[in-house]
Amino acid sequence: MVTIGYKLASEEHSPLTLVENAKKAEDAGFSFAMISDHYHPWISREGHSPFVWSTLGGISQSTQTLQLATGVTCPTMRMHPAIIAQAAATVACMLPGRFTFAVGSGENLNEHILGDRWPPADVRIEMLAEAVDLIRTLWQGGTRDYYGAYYTTENAQIFDIPQPLPDILVASEDERSAMLAARIGDGLVNAGKDVEETIQTFLDSGGRGKPCYLEFSAAFAESEAEGKRLAYERWPIPAFAGEMNRILPTPAHYEQLQTMITEDDVGSKVVCGPNADRYIEKIEKSADMGFDHICIHQIGDDQQGFIDFMQAEVMPSFTAGSMAGVTAGMAGAGGRDH
Repeated sequence: MVTIGYKLASEEHSPLTLVENAKKAEDAGFSFAMISDHYHPWISREGHSPFVWSTLGGISQSTQTLQLATGVTCPTMRMHPAIIAQAAATVACMLPGRFTFAVGSGENLNEHILGDRWPPADVRIEMLAEAVDLIRTLWQGGTRDYYGAYYTTENAQIFDIPQPLPDILVASEDERSAMLAARIGDGLVNAGKDVEETIQTFLDSGGRGKPCYLEFSAAFAESEAEGKRLAYERWPIPAFAGEMNRILPTPAHYEQLQTMITEDDVGSKVVCGPNADRYIEKIEKSADMGFDHICIHQIGDDQQGFIDFMQAEVMPSFTAGSMAGVTAGMAGAGGRDH
């Protein structure tokens, strides 16, 4: 059965607004939320980028049942994975049974800020694999020395360790990282790029039976044209292809890239407007591929309007009694029920 989630886009909202929106999403019936972990927004017009671990502490006190996941954290450069291990363990203690830790290899935009060289993709994947191994090692408890190719700890001990430990999901948008996700992760996250190829590689590489998360962006608005305008102005990222999203260093560079695309380019990648059937079709197609957790990011300020729209017009199509066909499709694709 597919589970519908809500995206807490840290790039677009202040920390207190994110806390408020998490509560609104829970009240509306969203089962989970994913929150982005950035140092910068993608473009300056988005206007925000609070520290995710502080924000999650606030959300832990404003919600009771909403499942939370980072979407996603890069544990390799901006913060040492030993510190991330402590942060994630603390949040999981504050959200008992409600926290999932999702990680990825990051973007230069956020990770170069301390002056580190931005490594090529193969090295970033190696660093991510070692970081996850270190985090799992520290979560075993006790004093831990770790001497890896990229990371070292000496006499490190995390004293507040949640039980049960949170799952670690691994983000992927290509074959290499999909294979890594299947090997070291408890599940997969895909942010909407090369979706079908990525999940198939993950399933074929040992990922069958593990949860699969998909995020896609939407621009709920009064019309499709207004949605396209909103998406272009505030979230052009889905239209940027290839490695570009990983290597540019500042929001200003993404703003330069934005001038090379059109509203239609962004609209072709984002669900725009108020037609509920388009949202339902997108969710159904994603579930048929094998994704069992689908997180929707509403672009812009009208989060309450989007939440109300989803509650009234989209989510009723994915209640237990409405899901027989989708569940059958997921079973054929290799997904698992939750």
